[in-house]
Amino acid sequence: MLGCRLWMAISKALFAEFLATGLYVFFGVGSAMRWPTALPSVLQVAITFNLVTAMVVQVTWKASGAHVNPAVTLAFLVGSQISLPCAVAYVAAQLVGAIVGAALLYRVTPGDIRETLGVNVVQSSVSTGQAVTVELVLTLQLVLCVFASTDRRQTSASPAAMIGISVALGHIIGIYFTGCSMNPARSFGPAVIVGKFEVHWIFWVGPLTGAILASLIYNFILFPDTKTLAQRLAIFTGTTKMEKVVEVEPQKNEPQSSPGDTQMENVCQIA
Repeated sequence: MLGCRLWMAISKALFAEFLATGLYVFFGVGSAMRWPTALPSVLQVAITFNLVTAMVVQVTWKASGAHVNPAVTLAFLVGSQISLPCAVAYVAAQLVGAIVGAALLYRVTPGDIRETLGVNVVQSSVSTGQAVTVELVLTLQLVLCVFASTDRRQTSASPAAMIGISVALGHIIGIYFTGCSMNPARSFGPAVIVGKFEVHWIFWVGPLTGAILASLIYNFILFPDTKTLAQRLAIFTGTTKMEKVVEVEPQKNEPQSSPGDTQMENVCQIA
């Protein structure tokens, strides 16, 4: 019975990450399609990414924590919020979701419009080092916002609006440099569909590095928790006691002192 509940919770979380990332890519990248009669503006793209982020976070944050981004998942792994097996499964679900979302967008968009399908590219006047740095900083602020918005020591309200604002902020600046990724899955999905991987590594190195730095800053400097090294290793390997699974069901206890949704966190720590 306990194993069945655990499997159901993990399956629901992985489907939530798949669905959320697919919708994020479809709507977000779709807003950047260059229709001759209505070329997208920076503000339009930023607002669309804002809205779709808020929507998918609101829909899935109780099911999976609404990572929707391999960089966010890595940040939670570094902060001892999820196990390594759970993080790997989350990233796989996100990448598959991004590919499906991009494929659907490619299929419904006319051939003369889809072109490169919104693949992230570095502007000609921007160097590789500058591009990596910009993606690092943009993701740093996003992940800090994710931690602050989901930390039950700070708030118990939905993080959808604040995370959406953070994503919009990144796009308002980042579009001019790299098209603004902040999310390796967002870059990966369209790149797979159109087969364009030039400088694609930038959109992994920059965001993942920024996510690691943000996790270290938030979890070890700004708001350190009391986990011991043994506890962190147990969470990392997924060997946290099975008894925690009983907390998967919604409870009305007082807020826990750790970032993220406690119920999903407990599932992912033992996955």
